[in-house]
Amino acid sequence: MNRTLPLLACSLMLAASGVAIAQKKPAGDNGAKKLYCWNENGARVCGDALPAHAVDSARTEISAKSGLATKQVGRALTPEEREAAEAQAKLDRESAAMAEAKNRREHAMVESYATEADLRRAFGERQAVMDEAIKASRLGVAGRRDTLVALLRRAGENELSGKPVPKPAQQNVRIQHDQLLRQQELLVQQIAEREVIDEELAAALERYHALKQPTKG
Repeated sequence: MNRTLPLLACSLMLAASGVAIAQKKPAGDNGAKKLYCWNENGARVCGDALPAHAVDSARTEISAKSGLATKQVGRALTPEEREAAEAQAKLDRESAAMAEAKNRREHAMVESYATEADLRRAFGERQAVMDEAIKASRLGVAGRRDTLVALLRRAGENELSGKPVPKPAQQNVRIQHDQLLRQQELLVQQIAEREVIDEELAAALERYHALKQPTKG
């Protein structure tokens, strides 16, 4: 039968538990009986069995033989808390995997490049490719701007002379303007990527030097 007792009664019961169990335990009993204490409606309750309504509550398990706490069990998580904990665990695993991958890349870098010059040469190839792309984009921007200016000049001359601007000419102006904007956006993106390469090189050199230093001590 399940018995729940107030905390004071539980303490008295624990004080006498050693004698009681010594008198009642059957042959072969190894003293594994225990008591459970949990909070219920703001009060501390203890019993020799855990009722169903307290299974998910935080509790302390106490050896009935020694009267000492043997285990602390936290309350069961709510579905929302469980979902949040699982999501956090997934993020932690992903972060650990990313850190491990970064560590492998850094050590591979040290093994691949014998000298700083080799490392700079590898980044130099990327820088050269991006520089050529930026150069081409700048030429493209200049060319489309010149074309657009020429179209606008002709349209302005027609208007000054009282002639309407032909629809094909108007459409061509819009097309050239849109293409100019796209070319300018591409140029801005390429310049940003070029700066990223420089930043990556600086970070790689710093890490390269740190890993190349002989281990101290």
